[in-house]
Amino acid sequence: MSILLIAFLILSILFVRYVDDFAYNEKAEELEAYGSQIIKELEHTRPGKDLQSFVSILKAQNISFIVFDQESRILYPVSGSFPPVELTTEEWNVIERGETLIVNRDVERFELSVTFVAMPYFENGQLAGGVLLASPISGVSEMIAELNKTLVTTILIALAIALLLSLGLSKLHVSRIEHMRKATSMISEGHYDVNLPESNFDEFGDLAHDFNKMAVKLQQSNEEIDRLENRRRQFMADVSHEMRTPLTTIAGIMEGLRNNMIEEDQREKGIRLASEETKRLMRLVNENLDYEKIRSNQVTLTKEEIEADELLEIIQEQLYLQAKEKGDQIIIRTNPGDMIYGDMDRLIQILMNIVKNAIQFTDNGTITISTHSKQNQMEITIVDDGAGIDVEEMDLVWRRFYKADLSRGSGQFGLGLSIVKQLVTLHDGEIHVESQKGQGTKFAIQLPHKK
Repeated sequence: MSILLIAFLILSILFVRYVDDFAYNEKAEELEAYGSQIIKELEHTRPGKDLQSFVSILKAQNISFIVFDQESRILYPVSGSFPPVELTTEEWNVIERGETLIVNRDVERFELSVTFVAMPYFENGQLAGGVLLASPISGVSEMIAELNKTLVTTILIALAIALLLSLGLSKLHVSRIEHMRKATSMISEGHYDVNLPESNFDEFGDLAHDFNKMAVKLQQSNEEIDRLENRRRQFMADVSHEMRTPLTTIAGIMEGLRNNMIEEDQREKGIRLASEETKRLMRLVNENLDYEKIRSNQVTLTKEEIEADELLEIIQEQLYLQAKEKGDQIIIRTNPGDMIYGDMDRLIQILMNIVKNAIQFTDNGTITISTHSKQNQMEITIVDDGAGIDVEEMDLVWRRFYKADLSRGSGQFGLGLSIVKQLVTLHDGEIHVESQKGQGTKFAIQLPHKK
């Protein structure tokens, strides 16, 4: 309201000043025009002969005039009520220079407040005197007073409208702020399912939009925390379950050895069993540590282009004996020039885990590892003709500690494929599985080529 009031006052003062100057300038120009005509008349005849015609014309417009000489004596009209000409030295200097003297407001030398102009006239190139025309300024003052009254009325009406609009807007904004305050209180109490009405015409609408985005993110974060807590509980339960069996075995063997409850010829077997269970626990810990490092992006990949046949031959050689024990055969198929872009050690870890699973669930069968180069990626497939996976279990194989068949794979913890999926994701790749129960399983890995 203060800004509006100040703006109105400044504009009003400037406008009144402009109108005031404009009105007086117009009056002065009018007097100057009549004065020029009178001077032309004076230049053709002696003063007083043909000036009477101007008297009636100017009197109708409330304008008076006189003709005076260099001594300030009135030459025309000879008799009248016009006061003597009393010009200051500075004003006479203006006339003597041949210039027109303009005074917009004079309240001292005349009976009324007037605007007057004094114009010099010459005879034979010499200053002979001047013509003075005067007009009361009461009409101009009345017009300006009326204008001021209109401006004041306009200002009061405008301020009243602005006040009403301000009250309405303040109530609207206070209401919106109150909604935001309530929504903030709900969020502070843990209720994230809030939604403020949005708009795109002011900052409150933008703030409401940002607030809703924040509430959605907080809701998602809270849900993620709940999921992580559930996963933590599940993880603790799974680890406890997996560790219980080897720890129970080790504890039983150690108790038997301490109390001489194990026969001499069975002691070596018991010690070997305890050693195997200890190694099993160490693998569990190492695999969990490896999984957490991969999942939290603490693993740095050293990518390079690797010849496909070289990589697959390493897998074939390292798992040859394990496959032979199950009566399986590992076959590799590559095309000349096939290159795989990735981290050598991690790619070996990925393929070893998948092929080990294939060997575990395949008896007297064939496991085929092949590569197929496509436009933007290299596809690696591992196909076996083993037991296969049920359709409803297809998406569960990537979960930690999940085992498709609990009767198989002694010493396995179900961490392999979950690690595989994380490593493939780190390579910016994808992995898919297709399987039918009793007809085998196919894993397909797509890795992008080097850019």
